[in-house]
Amino acid sequence: MKTNTPPPGDDAVLPGPALLTPQASERPERPARGTARGEGKVLNVFSHGVLVIWAIMVTLPLLWAVMTAFKDNRSILTSPWSLPDRLHFDNFSRAWTEAQIGDYFFNTVVVVGGSLAGTLVLGSMAAYVLARFDFPGNRFVYFLFVGGMSFPVMLALVPLFYVVNNVGLLNTTHGLILVYIAYSLPFTVFFLTSFFRTLPTSIAEAAFVDGASHTRTFFQVMLPMAKPGLISVGIFNFLGQWNQYMLPTVLSTDPEQKVLTQGLVQMTAVAGYKSDWAALFAGLVLAMLPVLGAYVVSQRQVVQGLTAGALK
Repeated sequence: MKTNTPPPGDDAVLPGPALLTPQASERPERPARGTARGEGKVLNVFSHGVLVIWAIMVTLPLLWAVMTAFKDNRSILTSPWSLPDRLHFDNFSRAWTEAQIGDYFFNTVVVVGGSLAGTLVLGSMAAYVLARFDFPGNRFVYFLFVGGMSFPVMLALVPLFYVVNNVGLLNTTHGLILVYIAYSLPFTVFFLTSFFRTLPTSIAEAAFVDGASHTRTFFQVMLPMAKPGLISVGIFNFLGQWNQYMLPTVLSTDPEQKVLTQGLVQMTAVAGYKSDWAALFAGLVLAMLPVLGAYVVSQRQVVQGLTAGALK
């Protein structure tokens, strides 16, 4: 018995499951799992290699400066890359007394300590109000602080000098402290405003229900909760204010009011005439110690403060 089958051609339809199964050439090609893992390993090795190179570039000059600080002047000039024959601790005493690094260090501690405390108090108060209270002009004030971060300090040096001079704060410690606070407030307010927005509002509302005022709620409830953010922004401000050179050079020309960065520049000029490079490197190490110590002690808090907003 014969069956009528259509002749093969372009209009022929294949029976059965072939209607539901795509052709082999039309199926999307999936990347092999081994290929993806291989690409991930290559990227991981590359990123780690870049980090290792960067760590070497940062660490080697630091270690070389510390090693040179314990040498004498002859060893620095004849064999700069060799280890010291013995530890010359007299370099540090000579830098502290003869080069007046001790006086510059004290002035820097006073200026940075006062400006850091004022920056954190005023910046946290402004950031808390901008983050928690809705009032006309809130966004405008916030963007004024953000805009202050993009304003280069070089453009403000000349008018800032005349303003500070006219109010009688030139060559004074408290005048330099006020300028440091104004210089650091934009970044502090920007950073802490975002941090205060991540804190739960239920705790502040519970404090209001218990009869606490806005001031007491801020200082006793919200400010302790913002401790990681305060430590993080405090470390950044400390680094910037401790290493500040341009502002004190313009606003503090009195030799008795100079800070550590000015003292190191003066030591560099004097070392060229006296050839006392050992004392110069000793003073450089003394200037680096507070910065390194502050970061090592607060490293974990800095990481917590930077990731708190993302985790919440």
